[in-house]
Amino acid sequence: MNPTNIIYGVHPVAEAVKSGVSIDKILVNKSLKGEGFQMLRELCKQHNIYLNRVPEEKIRRIVRKGNHQGVVAFVSPVEFHSIREILPSLYEQGKTPFVIVLDRVTDIRNFGAVIRTAECFGVDAIVIPQKGAASVNEDVVKTSAGAIFNIPLCKEKSLVNTVKFMKDCGLEIYSATEKATASCYEQTLQTPCALVMGSEGEGISEDILRLSDKQLKIPIAGNTGSFNVSVAAGILMYEIVRQSAVKKH
Repeated sequence: MNPTNIIYGVHPVAEAVKSGVSIDKILVNKSLKGEGFQMLRELCKQHNIYLNRVPEEKIRRIVRKGNHQGVVAFVSPVEFHSIREILPSLYEQGKTPFVIVLDRVTDIRNFGAVIRTAECFGVDAIVIPQKGAASVNEDVVKTSAGAIFNIPLCKEKSLVNTVKFMKDCGLEIYSATEKATASCYEQTLQTPCALVMGSEGEGISEDILRLSDKQLKIPIAGNTGSFNVSVAAGILMYEIVRQSAVKKH
């Protein structure tokens, strides 16, 4: 039995993209060539969809019944947005934006937990990269306790360019890193801002760290080297919201 969140076949996938179906990613047989592949590649570029060339065996394991023609698309349970549309709208509403950026966070449980916590704290949007992010699927819906339906999810081709755009829009960029010299409690934090969280293995990319206005670390009293990324995100979100609330009063 095939998964329920997939579309397969060259033309069905192409039509889904053209009609605006929210696609998380598309897998294409790495040996696929010809007009069909060229059409799909152009459509993916136009619609900012990640296309990944993989061995046919991987597609065959996903599509167990039916003629996949070397193409399978994963349908997202939510619509993707663009931060370039979200930020101007927030400012027009008189809000001070608070955005979370996840740099190569690929664990679905961590991803869902961050979404749930962010929605609870009133975060305005979550930004993820087109390539190198956790899949947006039913497991994320479950681990987020449905919060993913209540917060805009922005999938961007370049996180570096996106961070530059947010800086140009007046957001301060805070990056969570063990390389920071001062803790989050020793620094003034306020909205509008974007909080960047990196993967537990690689952390935040150097290019984004260089763009950061402040680097934050969380003091650790025990012997464990670091917090889980979702826990760290929650601590930092709380501190930003707490300081922002104090300043308003």
